[in-house]
Amino acid sequence: MSFTEATYEQAIIELFGQMGYTHLYAPELERDYESPLLDAVLLDSLARINKKLPPEAIQEAAGKLKSFEGGSLIEKNRVFMDYLQNGVEAKYFAKGEEHTAIVYLLDYQRPENNTFQVVNQFTYIENGNNRRPDILLFINGLPLVLMELKSPSKDEVGAENAYNQIRNYMQDIPALFIYNAVCVISDLSANKAGTITSGFDRFMEWKTKDGRYENTAYAQFDTFYEGMFQKERLLDILKNFILFSGDSQKPAKILAGYHQYFAVRKAIEKAKIAAATDGKGGVFWHTQGSGKSLSMVFYAHLLQEALDSPTIVVMTDRIDLDDQLYAQFAKCASFLRQTPLQAQSKEHLKDLLEGRTANGIIFTTMFKFERGEKPLSERRNLVVMADEAHRGQYGFDEKIVLSKNEEGEQEARVVVGNARVIRDALPNATFVGFTGTPVSAKDHNTRRVFGDYIDVYDMTQAVEDGATRPVYYESRVIHLKLDQNTLALIDSTYELLEQQADSAAIEKSKKMLGQMESVLGADSTIQSLCEDIAAHYEACRANLLTGKAMIVAYSRPIAMKIYRKLLELRPGWTEKVAVVMTGGNNDPEDWKAIIGTKAYKEELARRFKDNGSPLKIAIVVDMWLTGFDVPSLATMYVYKPMHGYNLMQAIARVNRVFQDKEGGLIVDYVGIASALKAAMKEYTDRDRAKYGDMDISKVAYPKFKEKLQVCKDLMHEFDFSGFMRGGPLDMAKAISGGVNFVLDTSVRARKDLFLKEALLLRQAHSLCSSLTTQQERHEAAYFEAVRSTAMKLTIGGKGGKPLSLNEINTQINELLKASVQSEGVINLFDSKTVGEKFNLFDPDVLEEIAKMKEKNIAAEILRKLMAEQVAVFRRTNVVQSQKFSEKITQLMNAYYNGLITNEEVIKELLEAAAQIAGLHRQGEALGLTPEEMAFYDALTKPEAVKDFYQNSELVAITRELTEMLRKNRTIDWQKKETARAGMRRMVKRLLKKYKYPPEGVEDALNTVLSQCEMWTDNL
Repeated sequence: MSFTEATYEQAIIELFGQMGYTHLYAPELERDYESPLLDAVLLDSLARINKKLPPEAIQEAAGKLKSFEGGSLIEKNRVFMDYLQNGVEAKYFAKGEEHTAIVYLLDYQRPENNTFQVVNQFTYIENGNNRRPDILLFINGLPLVLMELKSPSKDEVGAENAYNQIRNYMQDIPALFIYNAVCVISDLSANKAGTITSGFDRFMEWKTKDGRYENTAYAQFDTFYEGMFQKERLLDILKNFILFSGDSQKPAKILAGYHQYFAVRKAIEKAKIAAATDGKGGVFWHTQGSGKSLSMVFYAHLLQEALDSPTIVVMTDRIDLDDQLYAQFAKCASFLRQTPLQAQSKEHLKDLLEGRTANGIIFTTMFKFERGEKPLSERRNLVVMADEAHRGQYGFDEKIVLSKNEEGEQEARVVVGNARVIRDALPNATFVGFTGTPVSAKDHNTRRVFGDYIDVYDMTQAVEDGATRPVYYESRVIHLKLDQNTLALIDSTYELLEQQADSAAIEKSKKMLGQMESVLGADSTIQSLCEDIAAHYEACRANLLTGKAMIVAYSRPIAMKIYRKLLELRPGWTEKVAVVMTGGNNDPEDWKAIIGTKAYKEELARRFKDNGSPLKIAIVVDMWLTGFDVPSLATMYVYKPMHGYNLMQAIARVNRVFQDKEGGLIVDYVGIASALKAAMKEYTDRDRAKYGDMDISKVAYPKFKEKLQVCKDLMHEFDFSGFMRGGPLDMAKAISGGVNFVLDTSVRARKDLFLKEALLLRQAHSLCSSLTTQQERHEAAYFEAVRSTAMKLTIGGKGGKPLSLNEINTQINELLKASVQSEGVINLFDSKTVGEKFNLFDPDVLEEIAKMKEKNIAAEILRKLMAEQVAVFRRTNVVQSQKFSEKITQLMNAYYNGLITNEEVIKELLEAAAQIAGLHRQGEALGLTPEEMAFYDALTKPEAVKDFYQNSELVAITRELTEMLRKNRTIDWQKKETARAGMRRMVKRLLKKYKYPPEGVEDALNTVLSQCEMWTDNL
């Protein structure tokens, strides 16, 4: 027995039954098929949960749930999620007075007071669209979770097909998704959850049931379902771990990842203890790019209940970081149920804190705290959330610093560590630290303030989970032709950076940093740098993903020099490159137009985040190196010595997830390799083992060479030299010939192995293309063209949609232009009809396919055409579906097993195509629509039937039968057995009138009834 999609569906239902859900088979329910709710369950649940409220309040709340004002689906879903998490406001009259109450949709305190139902085959009709999702989870009659499953035993379908199907449902039956909290896509091996705004790459696995990270590389399907959907867990997620972020133009609905959920829950429990004891709330280390800022939002939201409306102070050590974090919280104000406040000055911070007795989320930089005679607040339910908690400024010590006054006299002053100042201002507060990089083993101050780690989510886990991408390194210092003295000066700078907390070292560094400015800013060095960046970017990075790149400059003056030199070298880059840095009062006049105002910088940020914007390269100094996320950013050119957490935070700009991004690339011009290794010493053992040395010359390039050789070995019997040396026609012949060779079924394993290895080759090449020779680049481009064409022919375009020959031609030309700067136009298919979609009923197309020299390609095209037509028959015509499905399956099995040649399979497929075309012409000749023709085929399947009736009689029966079904159709026919029985009786009565079936061919009736049932199932 095969493990089909239906079998998998039953396995999931059984699993939910074990978790206490009640199973309902939707076709057996008495319900309104145009309502996405289980109305009776909803009303009963609302009355049960809100016992103290009168029926009119319940009815008003139920009415609001069914009447959402205008707006987009996402806007309506945002309103619903507010109802779900916070209740529905309803008015009612009692004793002649109007009252307002909150009607709660779920009982979050008592899970057993809710009705949990797992429902399969739930048909819903909207705007004439009839759709049936695989599984819905209803809580209290609300369809909160939609699950789309795919057969684990079919290689050609998987989780991405399930995702595409959900996106289609959102177009066809949008009202169902007003009530959706979570979407699930699952094919047993891949089980992922997301929301209605999540792209496929943001659907994430749930890899643990209890928050332990052991054995989370590959989670079993039951871990996913039991980890997320145990009743109490699901209620917690619905209320506390789903939020809307972003603006009205581009809202994002975010579901917490498993690592965020468990870490935040641990942090809340720790905060409860710390608030009653020593105030050490712990350190929350989640590697950069894994959603730390959103974890802070979830944490702040949960603190409100955990610590009885506390005041929260969110503290950073940088103004731009303060702005970024404040903006993130402000986008989530509705979820937080309060508007965050940002302290503009020391006095403003004092005003915001002094005398406050509850609530408030206040943002500030740590430098706005100052020593005072008395604390700003002595409350215990006050929490300080420090972002990047372990930086050097968090000291407790008092130091005496000597400096000269205006008269040149030495003065001594006492400098107190910021940690002491903040502790004195908020002596009873709980302090929790959030960081994307580890706390140094030497850093005792951080532990003294915050305590130990609450939770660690390291690089290795984040990459395994798909939460981040790995970061690779390429050294190009040699291209600057720096002399030994300069290189020694740069090395000394790194040593100073390690001792940056030492005041004597800082004084010493001023002189050295001045020397660095003059060395790195030298005109000849800037010329070499910009020439190399421009060449490297154009050859290796401009055509990768969206082409976004960042250049990190040593200083503001050097950033301006780089900007001007790049425009001198590439005058056409005026819209492509911009400088992003703070301005100063003493800046040269001609800087101002380039740097711009704060509003201009915000506009640059918006454009850089826009993947379609012409702005591709941002030159930065400090801004945008922390807390600034552009997922498609894949390249960072580093021309600034950095160290420790500053370095690790900066390079994490390129580790975000985006489409098929293999990883981020750091291109080094100042010798950061040793600093990278030093920084990695503080990371976990497995991080050091896996990411301790990510030099592309040691990691990606060897992998590229290995995979290139594998692909050459797989195609060693095919001569593709024409691609390497010839013109466009020779290149086209080499590609189409290579595809034909790969698709040869006489070597069964070749196609799958080649497609897999060529994909790995492409991924490695995306990282190390600057190191490859011209010969290697051309060979890699060839294998990618073959792989891409074979994929498009056998699978189709995005989402499996069929592509025309012209579309394939265009995409391959774009690929070659980007990879080997191919100028000529390559026509893979020399055809008069390449611009048309493949059409099974166009004799010109069929003739051209028959004439193709590449017989294996021709066979694949025909197979795909026939499969698409059989898929249509499966929904419309039971006779032709059975006939051609069996025929195609037998033919292709024989072909793939080497029992027939490609010429023979093409001949057979063309004959089958001609038969299908003939069926269409026959229907037209009889004056029957395709729908009516399906019933005619069913009536006449036994050839003997035609001996008993005139053809005109059979046509008349067909039309009357079809019309009767149209007039009497009801959705109950779909699965309700009593209704189906009624439909069958009606059909039998009509056929009996015509004495059908004739004596001796009684089985014909079963075929007609099967056609009627297929028709009703696809209303």
